[in-house]
Amino acid sequence: MPSRSRAALLLTLGLTLFPPPSTLAQTAPAAPPANAPYRNPKLSVDERVKDLLARMTLAEKIGQMTQAERGAVDRIPDDIRLDALGSILSGGGSAPRDNTPEGWADMVDRFQQQALQTRLGIPMLYGSDAVHGHNNVPGATLFPHNIGLGATRDPELVQRIGRATAEEVTATGVRWTFSPCLCVARDERWGRTYESFGSDPELPTLMTSIIQGYQGQLGQPGTILATAKHYLGDGGTAYGSSTTDTYLLDQGDTQLSEAELRRIHLPPFQAAVKAGVGSVMASFSSWNGTKLHGQKYLLTDLLKGELGFSGFVVSDWQGVDQIPGGYPVAVTTAINAGIDMVMVPNDYPRFIDTLTAAVNSGDVPMSRIDDAVTRILREKFRMGLFEHPMSDRSFLKTFGSPEHRALAREAVQKSLVLLKNDGNVLPLKPGARLLVAGSSANDVGRQAGGWTLSWQGQGGPVPGGTSILAGLQQVGGRTLTYVPVPAPGEARGYDAAVVVVGEPPYAEGKGDRAELDLSPDDQRAVRNACASAPCVVVTVSGRPLLLGDLKMNALVAAWLPGSEGAGVADVLYGKVPFTGRLPISWPRTLAQVTVHPEDPGYDPLYRYGFGLSTPKR
Repeated sequence: MPSRSRAALLLTLGLTLFPPPSTLAQTAPAAPPANAPYRNPKLSVDERVKDLLARMTLAEKIGQMTQAERGAVDRIPDDIRLDALGSILSGGGSAPRDNTPEGWADMVDRFQQQALQTRLGIPMLYGSDAVHGHNNVPGATLFPHNIGLGATRDPELVQRIGRATAEEVTATGVRWTFSPCLCVARDERWGRTYESFGSDPELPTLMTSIIQGYQGQLGQPGTILATAKHYLGDGGTAYGSSTTDTYLLDQGDTQLSEAELRRIHLPPFQAAVKAGVGSVMASFSSWNGTKLHGQKYLLTDLLKGELGFSGFVVSDWQGVDQIPGGYPVAVTTAINAGIDMVMVPNDYPRFIDTLTAAVNSGDVPMSRIDDAVTRILREKFRMGLFEHPMSDRSFLKTFGSPEHRALAREAVQKSLVLLKNDGNVLPLKPGARLLVAGSSANDVGRQAGGWTLSWQGQGGPVPGGTSILAGLQQVGGRTLTYVPVPAPGEARGYDAAVVVVGEPPYAEGKGDRAELDLSPDDQRAVRNACASAPCVVVTVSGRPLLLGDLKMNALVAAWLPGSEGAGVADVLYGKVPFTGRLPISWPRTLAQVTVHPEDPGYDPLYRYGFGLSTPKR
């Protein structure tokens, strides 16, 4: 059993870790007075942080640096209070038994009540991967993943999406999102490509507007803390750089000179710091063989020093553990490198004991601990967490609201990229007899992708979501037939065929692919439908897919549009014109997945920034 868990165990057994009250009064710090300066919202943030830090014991400081997963905390009653834990998170798909907005708010408030019972009453900060809406919670509005938002080239739209997401997150008591991902995806075989706004630094830099949407004026109702991730270079990992065969690119090695690292991968983080982002997440990946979680030059000298980042750096899920040399060495290296809060996430007693020992031995100086805690407390004060620690249920009325779904539908409309339109088959004519086919036509889970209800996502229905098939029915009428894989000649007699093909849901690791071809069923659906009717192929995917020798009249990249499939239908029927532009090159062959506009011989199937338009009907 982890050593720190002895507290809960002994309490369960009716024993105690603590001396009698008379002895305790002589040795334990006294509770601060109710009028302690750090409790006074009229003082500046810096004054409040300074006063609170001076009152904290080492155990209380290390507690603030510890982030535990909700499932682990639930297994050990009262540990939030006993260990003064500073943060709790939900991993992908980790949810309360009552997985409703109200159930989330009840859970977070229960955890918060424990935190407020500590000697200093420091509120805990709850975080979640709300990366395309509050995607862990059924019924949330699900916006297009970042690759689609990059195709809109509309930072004002993305800022509005950030605000809408913040309101839905706030409704559940969560106050911190691990978003936006500001990676620059340079090889679409990488399974996190769809978390990138684009393959050139211009788009992730432009879309840092989402930070203002999330954070607004921190401390005001409906605002949450944002996280710029994954710092630095995770989108540039080299194919085959892993030491195992488990993955190809995820958590690999970015093999670049410092000049190239700065040119390609640093600009979005510079913009995020200028935007006042409150937290930065370190990347699982390495830079030239050294794990980012142990890179003092990048975390401290560059990010905190040169860029002037004043927030706190949080580790990724067990990311500290990946530093070589054994756990005590890994913890010491990460904290000294500049990690301020550690996403443990499960064995937090071991982390607390290990870091305590490292401080007591002098391996981690107290000045580094104080700097980390200062940064964490500064953001908590900026957020108004001390004045308003409990969930704001007034925002429950906006959760999955018609207004938010209309915004998501607008985002879908603007994200679609028209790549081919021979014979002007698009826009479709209202009332046209359609044959609809393909694996992704009637599956909201596929169009929502990973990080939807669970970490890797899942096919099938998504509460509140509208499939592309249902959208076509709503927008164009019910004169259509759906056949996942039509037989040869089955499309004959229809005015047009719409074949919606793509990828099954995936997230990091499992999404890495050595090949980017359509499935055999999707290829057969395209061939059979397009051989006997004017044909529109719509790709639903987190990256460009290889189309080989498939023939079609029109080709539309819909990316991963989220819950509002009717937005796709709006554009196919011409109610809204195509305006999206490719955020990443579309390769002819697998050999072109790492070729970019600045490279010699650049000649993809469709160039970065390409996109056709159609008139509005």
